[in-house]
Amino acid sequence: MAQKESAGRSAAGELRRVPEPIRSKLALLPDKPGCYLMKNADGQIIYVGKAKVLKNRVRSYFTGSHNIKTQRLVSEIRDFEYIVTSNNMEALILECNLIKQYHPRYNVLLKDDKTFPYIKITGDAHPRLEVTRRVVKDGGKYFGPYPNAYDARETKRLLDRLYPLRKCATIPDKVCLYYHIGQCLAPCEFPVDRSRYEEMVQQITRFLNGGYQEVKAQLQEKMMAAAEALEFERAKEYRDQIQSIETVMERQKIQVADAVDRDIFGFAVDKGWMCVQILYMRQGKMIERRATTFPFYGEPYDDFMTFVAQYYSENPALPKEILLPMAEDAGRTADGGQQGQPAGGGQDGASSAGGQDGAAAAGQEGAAADGGASGGERPDEGEARAGASQGEEDMRESLQRWLKIKVFVPRRGKKRDIVKMAMQNARVTLDEKFRLIERDEARSVKACEGLARWLGLPQLRRIEAFDNSNIQGTDAVSAMVVFTDGKPDKSEYRKYKVKTVEGADDYATMREVIRRRYERVLKEGLPLPDLIVVDGGRGQISAALDVLENELGLNVPVCGLVKDAKHRTAQLMTGDPPEIVPLPRDSQEFYLLQRIQDEVHRFAISFHRNVRAKSMIASQLDAIPGIGEKRRKALLRHFGSIKKIREASIEDFRPLGIGEKLAAKILEALRENDARQAEPEPAE
Repeated sequence: MAQKESAGRSAAGELRRVPEPIRSKLALLPDKPGCYLMKNADGQIIYVGKAKVLKNRVRSYFTGSHNIKTQRLVSEIRDFEYIVTSNNMEALILECNLIKQYHPRYNVLLKDDKTFPYIKITGDAHPRLEVTRRVVKDGGKYFGPYPNAYDARETKRLLDRLYPLRKCATIPDKVCLYYHIGQCLAPCEFPVDRSRYEEMVQQITRFLNGGYQEVKAQLQEKMMAAAEALEFERAKEYRDQIQSIETVMERQKIQVADAVDRDIFGFAVDKGWMCVQILYMRQGKMIERRATTFPFYGEPYDDFMTFVAQYYSENPALPKEILLPMAEDAGRTADGGQQGQPAGGGQDGASSAGGQDGAAAAGQEGAAADGGASGGERPDEGEARAGASQGEEDMRESLQRWLKIKVFVPRRGKKRDIVKMAMQNARVTLDEKFRLIERDEARSVKACEGLARWLGLPQLRRIEAFDNSNIQGTDAVSAMVVFTDGKPDKSEYRKYKVKTVEGADDYATMREVIRRRYERVLKEGLPLPDLIVVDGGRGQISAALDVLENELGLNVPVCGLVKDAKHRTAQLMTGDPPEIVPLPRDSQEFYLLQRIQDEVHRFAISFHRNVRAKSMIASQLDAIPGIGEKRRKALLRHFGSIKKIREASIEDFRPLGIGEKLAAKILEALRENDARQAEPEPAE
């Protein structure tokens, strides 16, 4: 009792430090489920969460201790809103919708580049197969998700060989090669009965749902028949199709006795990062896995469940079952020990939910699709479920009722072993990420230290590298990249349009750019680099040193990177007069210099291409009588590109105040220019 009173006084003391507007809102929070939206000083929503009891969950952000990432989130909160829901399932769905709507920076987000590929049978009159990442209600049938695009494309390629559906995106005027090789029915030229399509769609559906063994057996019969009839080329085609089925569809890693399609989730957390591992099991056999790693800011299990909910929120190809880990698993390593970071609870400190054990009872176990308990639940399952944390159980049931499929949190048996395997894979992936980061950092820092020794410098943290680019002296530009502790710092990159140099004078260009860069550094009090790297040899080094020492009074070391005949980094030069530094070509120091030279060259070339493209557009329009700078800019702003101007009609120019005569002149000039460029050059 005394401890509770002490905890209450401590929480009250912490709340007194909370700003008055937030404190007043906290006092009015209801004891109901719902979602809360945290806002920063600009009124932007930075975090969306769900809670079984809004009052407890929201107050917890402003009391007690938190990890560093959660402290960062709390430090930005200046206001919050909440939406009350009838139950946990509504809160789960609402949270998904709010995250998609507002994209809060501290939430787990399934971005577009993280979506999974599906195989789709279109709902057209003449259906076709395609691989897509967008799932819409358009009458098509979707199968998946596939762990990666390669698997989806390989499966589609196999189906294209087996079933002659339409291949062309738009129906052509005449038959194509696919018809002649037996992979299309050619609806462009021949009538196709609807029943034929329906039969093929049923066969493809059965194939993708695990019935490929039947197709394989049929192909084997056809292969033997063709061989007996001495049709060896056709027999070879059947054999190749059988091998494709075995390659694409039968890559097994683990198997369960039942033939149920299920997704198995595991996750691991460390240093503010989470890795979610998904194992895909189809027809009782595990076919693939997918790992996703991202920073998280809330409670581990809560954010994990948010990820799962988002993953399935627009997924039409649901499995029959989902297997989830227990909340307490977040605090365990692969060998059963404890991680450095303690596991968080569910939305209100959830722990674990009961599950089932063993694959043999797959048809009897678990909760029904409507969220109630199955009539075949065994006594040990009921006891385990009764002892589970209510918060985690509520979350599991909410997900189950929403998706209308079985969701289990197994505690023992074969399925528990598979969930453990997913957890182990997540832990290995996360550890590997940190090891790679540490190794990369150690390698980069070590390379900088070694290069400093070779050059006789006390330290080498900031390197600024320059490269010039032009074509026969036209559109001359230069670029600078910055490497800090051996890593590119892209926010510090700079581009320069050369202003004072005419023609291809690399030394004069280097002088201008070095002068402009370090005059600005001195004027604005910016940090000086420990080393300046120029692309070139003695001439470029001397030009840079002359500006730095004699014009700006700076003493910054300069080195040059000399390339060989194949335009690869060959030698390092430094000093006054410059001399070659005998740096081993297989050393980390040499690799660092290669990365710097490649990066600055890439940056300069891409900038030069952009400048040249704009220059070419400007010159094409400027060459037309009656088009000045103002009209040129208006044309490009209105049409967007030279190509669209060329394809426009005379009427399209009217909104710009350009009459028929000038519009015709513009179109004629652009088309003549295209015709000249298309003419072949005369032979020498």
